[in-house]
Amino acid sequence: MSKVKLYTKPDCCLCEEALEVIEQVRSERPFELETVDISLHETLAREYGERIPVVAVNGVDAFEYRVDAERLKELVA
Repeated sequence: MSKVKLYTKPDCCLCEEALEVIEQVRSERPFELETVDISLHETLAREYGERIPVVAVNGVDAFEYRVDAERLKELVA
């Protein structure tokens, strides 16, 4: 089963939009989802900074800012 990780932070409207797309795809194609709040991790906050949301699929960063539902479906298939 594929693993998707969403790097996010509080009060991020793009993060909320990304999560909506992820959940929509997840309802059609099951996969594990982990959400990581970068504001709780100094190293991640430095690494991702303002580039969030970042979505990694199976350990590889696949999307920044926006998530393409069709591409995500392909990556988790």
